[in-house]
Amino acid sequence: MRLRFGPARVPSPALLSVLGGGLLSAAGLSVAGLTSMPLAGASPSTFLSALGPAREVGSTVPANGDVNPYGIAVMPTTAGKLVKGDILISNFNDKANVQGTGKTIVELSTTGTRTTFAQIGTLPRSLSCPGGVGLTTALSVLPGGWVVVGSLPAGAGGALPNVNPAGCLMVMNSAGKPVETWSNQYINGPWDMTEATTSSGADLFVSNALSRPAGLQDTPASGMCAVIRLDVSLPVGKLPVLTSSTVIGSELSWRANKAAFVLAPTGLALSRNGTLYVAETPSNHVTAIPDALTRAKPVADGTSTLSSGGALEAPLGMTMAPNGDILVMNGNDGDAVEISPQGKQVATRTLVKNGAGDLFGVAVAPGGQELFFGNDGTNAVDMSPVG
Repeated sequence: MRLRFGPARVPSPALLSVLGGGLLSAAGLSVAGLTSMPLAGASPSTFLSALGPAREVGSTVPANGDVNPYGIAVMPTTAGKLVKGDILISNFNDKANVQGTGKTIVELSTTGTRTTFAQIGTLPRSLSCPGGVGLTTALSVLPGGWVVVGSLPAGAGGALPNVNPAGCLMVMNSAGKPVETWSNQYINGPWDMTEATTSSGADLFVSNALSRPAGLQDTPASGMCAVIRLDVSLPVGKLPVLTSSTVIGSELSWRANKAAFVLAPTGLALSRNGTLYVAETPSNHVTAIPDALTRAKPVADGTSTLSSGGALEAPLGMTMAPNGDILVMNGNDGDAVEISPQGKQVATRTLVKNGAGDLFGVAVAPGGQELFFGNDGTNAVDMSPVG
């Protein structure tokens, strides 16, 4: 089953048509039959060039049949049901492949053993999520084993939800039980997420996929959305507390799309110097937000573009490489692109051949020796080792 950008596989030319003229061809940068090739002037020590052949770790389909693995997080420590080194994966579609209806997070060992960490059908009465449950790429594990996942639920017939704001962040304990939900005016269709540990707890960075003017009843066909920072306190022996919400990125575009459910800013990656990188999927570029940990005013999209076009083809999932470069997963062709902090595209690698619609979530294992990524074509997690 593909990530599909909809209920059926969308080949590269079709998705190019969907996304419009903003995409530039990667011809000459990714050649069939080559697993990896540096771009012009690239360093020979790029992270992608050091990767070995990919192999499947295991299936992400749980007993209820959910498909479309979106979010990926690698466990840094053992806590409760969570085992150090295991991979958590959120599923976005149900068994019938309806987007925005997935309800499971699975845990996968590096040897392929799969268990269901959480199945969130109906939330406890004390918790609520505007619109319901539809798990997204937004998936993080906070210190203490608290798992946070985004929900962007589908409306009737698979349409975008008709509530404002839509969705929420769900907090689960290390046993997979929902214990909290966070929703406010700043959380509107949480689509992806990354985190940083702070002296008082953690900061969560969330890209939203929706927006709606106050008072508008129906969900519009398009709009401008935001990236937010959520400050979270982690008191010992108590539940995490959401203490503040700050918009740090603004004027990012989103639009409803029958094939893709929604096209919106997706991947987030935080550098060591505090710059947050955002994959702007509809506009085919990566935005840089400096001082993301302390910023009080948002950076408008288009004023701080790190890299655009070239080998990028509908950038989706994103993470930091151990060498400080940014790794971007293309939704349009199954390639990964490595970008230096200066914005130079230094390498590209085909992770899934003919893989339009296959790539989404990605994570580098602690220690930097493996790259894990979701393969929506096979509903599995794949791994490429270093060396």
